[in-house]
Amino acid sequence: MAEKTIFKRIIDGEINADVVYEDELCMAFRDVAPQAPTHVLVIPKKEIASVAELADEDQPLIGHLYLAIRNIAKELGLAEGGYRVVVNTGQDGGQSVNHLHFHLLGGRALSWPPG
Repeated sequence: MAEKTIFKRIIDGEINADVVYEDELCMAFRDVAPQAPTHVLVIPKKEIASVAELADEDQPLIGHLYLAIRNIAKELGLAEGGYRVVVNTGQDGGQSVNHLHFHLLGGRALSWPPG
């Protein structure tokens, strides 16, 4: 059996996180190494390694995640000024945890290109 990712351990309550949102399908918590004044990770509770591993039946879940991101951004006061949503996929894409996750970044002007 594969070792649990840190995100699965957070979902299972084995590791504490600063949770800002949770429902039956996803949860969101503050990043421990923030790259912006507001940096929240939004993850599905379903274990999906990355965008590359999405199945066709995950379409409703992905829509749910994006609506959750929209609502979280509103709640955190990011909607008016704007924010960025980033999904890293694979090693070359900068993915460091093999559990699909969305970075919600805001609270300052974000430059482009990102890195």
